[in-house]
Amino acid sequence: MKKAAKRTGSIDRKTAETQISLKLTIEGAGRYKVSTGIRFFDHMLELFTRHGAFDLELTCKGDLDVDQHHTVEDVGIALGEAFDKALGDKRGILRAGYFLMTMDETLGIAAVDLSGRVASVIDTKVKTRLVGDLQSELVDDFFEGFSRGARANVHVKTMYGRSNHHKVEALFKAFARALRVACSRDPQLGEMLPSTKGLL
Repeated sequence: MKKAAKRTGSIDRKTAETQISLKLTIEGAGRYKVSTGIRFFDHMLELFTRHGAFDLELTCKGDLDVDQHHTVEDVGIALGEAFDKALGDKRGILRAGYFLMTMDETLGIAAVDLSGRVASVIDTKVKTRLVGDLQSELVDDFFEGFSRGARANVHVKTMYGRSNHHKVEALFKAFARALRVACSRDPQLGEMLPSTKGLL
């Protein structure tokens, strides 16, 4: 049987606020090279890549002297666009996935539907302004940006936990593993579209 080609997506996105270069391989080995200028955000993207078994090269130069918002949101949008591009017409994929992930005392859950419809619900339960050097409210902006770029439903929620670091990390790991399932090829459907409306 012929091995299926690896699905890849490259994005070069330039605005007055950010310059992003991104290369994604869905069938990867968890390899990453990430630089956004926000170390904790880099760490989250690195573990996202490893837990999703993707390969990711990502460089973002943003106006961090103004705020972190543009960098975090635009990276989310570009990463979502890369997945959307790599998946093409989405024939033969599982389309949806969910995962519960522990991080010591914390439990996070993520659910993803690559439906072609944009919606996001985020509940981090983070109670501090910063997690590491990342403005914590921007975790929401990342997932919302990804939802827009990927044209996907994204729901992430911290069920419980004490450490704010663990809450964010559990969500990124759960999201990666849910997305890994959603992107997986469905041997039962073959090349069928996982929708009755004829388009995703």
